Amino acid sequence: MLTLARARPKVSLTFSFPKSKFSRPTTQPRYNNFSRTFATETPQPKPRNRLLQRAVVLVKYTGYIAASTVVGVGVVTAAIFVHDAFTYTERHVDRVPINPLALHPERGGMKNLPIARVLVDDEEDEEMKKLVDKPKLVIVGGGWGAMGVLQTLRPGDYHVIVISADTFTTFTPLLPSAAVGTVQVRSLIEPLRKIIARLRGHFVAGKAVDISMHERLVEVEATGMDGKSEHFFIPYDKLIIAVGSVSSTHGVPGLDHCFQLKTVADAQAIRRRVMDNFEAASLPTTSPEERKRLLSFVVCGGGPTGVETAAEIYDFCQEDIFNYFPKICREEVSIHVIQSREHILNTYSEAISKYAEDKFKRDGVNLITNARVAGVTENSVLYTARGPDGQMEQHTIPTNFTLWSTGIAMNPFAKRVTDLLPNQVHKKAIEVDAHLRVKGAPLGSIYAVGDCATIETSLVSHFMEFVEEADKNRDGKIDFEEWEFMVKQITNKIPMAEDHVNKAREIFQMYDTNGDNVLSLNELAKLLEDLGSKITSLPATAQVASQQGKYIGKKFNKLARHQERASRNPEATTDQAQSNNVLDESVIGPFRYFHLGSLAYIGNAAVFDLGKYSFMGGLAAMYAWRSVYWNEQVSTRTRALLMIDWIVRGIWGRDLSRL
Repeated sequence: MLTLARARPKVSLTFSFPKSKFSRPTTQPRYNNFSRTFATETPQPKPRNRLLQRAVVLVKYTGYIAASTVVGVGVVTAAIFVHDAFTYTERHVDRVPINPLALHPERGGMKNLPIARVLVDDEEDEEMKKLVDKPKLVIVGGGWGAMGVLQTLRPGDYHVIVISADTFTTFTPLLPSAAVGTVQVRSLIEPLRKIIARLRGHFVAGKAVDISMHERLVEVEATGMDGKSEHFFIPYDKLIIAVGSVSSTHGVPGLDHCFQLKTVADAQAIRRRVMDNFEAASLPTTSPEERKRLLSFVVCGGGPTGVETAAEIYDFCQEDIFNYFPKICREEVSIHVIQSREHILNTYSEAISKYAEDKFKRDGVNLITNARVAGVTENSVLYTARGPDGQMEQHTIPTNFTLWSTGIAMNPFAKRVTDLLPNQVHKKAIEVDAHLRVKGAPLGSIYAVGDCATIETSLVSHFMEFVEEADKNRDGKIDFEEWEFMVKQITNKIPMAEDHVNKAREIFQMYDTNGDNVLSLNELAKLLEDLGSKITSLPATAQVASQQGKYIGKKFNKLARHQERASRNPEATTDQAQSNNVLDESVIGPFRYFHLGSLAYIGNAAVFDLGKYSFMGGLAAMYAWRSVYWNEQVSTRTRALLMIDWIVRGIWGRDLSRL
């Protein structure tokens, strides 16, 4: 039976109590109170641990960096794929036009040799064909001077030919670093063919051995695959000699036992010897005396190259030999620097020399100053130095490594040029005038730059020329006004004399011995002789060679533009030789060298000589030194490789392999 009951109404009772501070909350479920409180008021968060906060920030930014790296790698990978897609394609040559004279050159000249008037790539495209009729500019050498010319020349003005035994140019200031593996050799070289490609130029792998100035032919010696030498001529309209120099022997016997450091091959040979010495010193059969000889390194010469090589060997021992070779090898290493002068780096300021010497003394490098190398044997170096009693004493240093880095001598091709010319009396270089033209050669045809050249400093040789132009009244005497005019002549003829004649009045009064306010020819001759003895030649540095090369490049650019204007005005014709001479001097003034400072690395420290100011220091100076050398690299490719080498060396150390 289903029974339905009527629903009863709900009854709600409400009680009200007075509020007090002891009142208890209404009977609500605890979670309801929490919910209501949470909904109306935000509780204050508990303070986090600082270490935890930093960890969170670190994780966050690490994530950003990781994400950026992933994106960057993806972009680079995509770029590589795009590059490969357009690079690895079928490229072929249907037909290359070539002149028959390029394959079968005519013979002639003073030795009846083949004359390469036409090269095999002269007509391979339209751009090359346009350059065939341009003036032939031949550059002998591939160093700093040649690079200055090639980087400054304007494309399309000259038919450029570079002759060099090496197929690359080398950043020579970092050769000491390459000698111990701080940087790789490949990071210091740039192929010459890539550099001259901008000018659509030509490269000939060989060395210049002779020259015929009358016929304007350079004789080149090239070695074939069979090892035989072949000789041929390269014709030129303008010739630039930039062959550099070789090391001076100073008559010291036994230098065939020494290493030099002027080329990449020298750096590679030094690196092999250094590694061989340490490996042999680590053998259990090596006697203590032999170990000391193997670990003795002698540097003859306290100039920048010798000092930097000693510093690099010291760094190599401290950082890599100490970590990976037996500790006794590092303990018994000895480095000796023999300097003929009183101080090392004597061409720098006195403060820099002192700083470098103190640094070497702290590092334990043995500095031997005021000493002369008497001879070098296979197992030792002999030198003489003044003893405590003032007498010359002979000393011996047992060694298995000797670096010879003292002075320069004339390159064989430069020597041949000076033998063919009159008035070339300089023993170490080709003498050139202020416009870098070789003295005695046909004007405007042969130039010389870099270590193989030296600008004339003799004023007496121009004595009659100065008098003829300055003596206006032809009385055989020079008054003060005429002397002021002569000062301008002197600075124009030899710009390096500018600092010595700036006080014209004082010089005039000094040599006016009889006080008659005029200089007789005898007094003038004495004045010019004394001034010439005070003028110093420019140093044989990369900085000088580079500036001279750029100067020649600018000169040739202006000459080419002038020739273009002259070709459009054929009526203006003059004597060719005289026109070239006047034009050569008028388009640009004489060469003036601007010293930008000298720098040297002395082992996790560097020194800078900026003329009136000197800067020297530790890590900061070393990075400044690196920045300068990095910026002076020939190409972006070598900059990238050099930066990678420094990073690899800093993280993983030097490569200890012997290749």
